[in-house]
Amino acid sequence: MALLLSRIAMIHIFPILFLTFSDNYGFLRGINSLGINYGQVGNNLPQPENVLDLLISLKLTKARIYDTNPQILTAFSNSNVELIVTIENQMLAVLMDPQQALQWVSTHIKPYFPATRITGIAVGNEVFTDDDTTLLAYLVPAVVNIHSALAQLGLDRYIQVSTPNSLAVLAESFPPSAGTFKTEVSGVMSQFLHFLSNTKSPFWINAYPYFAYKDKPDDIPLDYVLFKPNSGMVDPYTKLHYDNMLYAQVDAVIFAIARMGFNGIEVRVSETGWPSKGDSDEVGATIENAAAYNKNILRRQLNSEGTPLRPNMRLEVYLFALFNEDLKPGPTSERNYGLFQPDCSMAYNVGLSALSSPSTPSASISLTSSATKVKT
Repeated sequence: MALLLSRIAMIHIFPILFLTFSDNYGFLRGINSLGINYGQVGNNLPQPENVLDLLISLKLTKARIYDTNPQILTAFSNSNVELIVTIENQMLAVLMDPQQALQWVSTHIKPYFPATRITGIAVGNEVFTDDDTTLLAYLVPAVVNIHSALAQLGLDRYIQVSTPNSLAVLAESFPPSAGTFKTEVSGVMSQFLHFLSNTKSPFWINAYPYFAYKDKPDDIPLDYVLFKPNSGMVDPYTKLHYDNMLYAQVDAVIFAIARMGFNGIEVRVSETGWPSKGDSDEVGATIENAAAYNKNILRRQLNSEGTPLRPNMRLEVYLFALFNEDLKPGPTSERNYGLFQPDCSMAYNVGLSALSSPSTPSASISLTSSATKVKT
């Protein structure tokens, strides 16, 4: 226990300094800011070339897609937009074979890089909490093999490998200092964290304060989840003050990682967002709340904020999502996370146009496209 407390104290006392990405291919250096998840689960979405024009017009330079769509990878070539691509969950079993992993990278990454600025590969999505529990055994071998394939081709310096996780991977998340992974995933999680630590890759978390508010609107202050002025909460053990739920969720993940014996792994938000429309039982799913949540995240990003536990490390966030996607299954909210309509008109104004102003410093923004219910 003493060792655990000392490890946790080390995170608090010695927050990791943020390191900017640089390389020999001339990629953008410096500010890393908001990112956008660009999903394609719709039958009325614009062509990739038009999507690129939209991102460029808004000075958004980071996006995540949920596959390796060759049309998108080709359209985004010779642009300044950095892409995270995704390997679908059903591919994980195949990638346990190192030769298959090398073939995958040779086919889906190498032909496009470096003209297309691929900076990350998401191996699966929310595998630790997927209903298909057999996937978990495939995850770490697939991650290791994809990274080894990148190394064989000389690309591991430029492309990080990780996997996005649902916040439901935590057994405890409140207060943040109680953050703990579920015992049933601890064995594979330890192996995965070992890989992240050795390769200096980030831990990606999909975090949605909206779901916590929807489930308990009488217990959770709306201003707290929307980043509006509020009294917040103080962690009784660390005495750190939180004025919003997203930062508390991220710090809970950092503590969970520390309890596994790992320090120094950067936690990034691979998905977060707020729906602008929902069913009658989806409390809080309104245009006003969605605009407030995303606008306030954008403001925090432009201020280079970190979380209370790591105030000196800018928190990287990818919003969910770029477009409303009309073919997404589930409740009405699932089809209404987009900042934009399929015709590229704004679903609501979050102030992205400010990034286009010559007087505003250029910042990166990235968006993700699959919402998954999380637990707090």
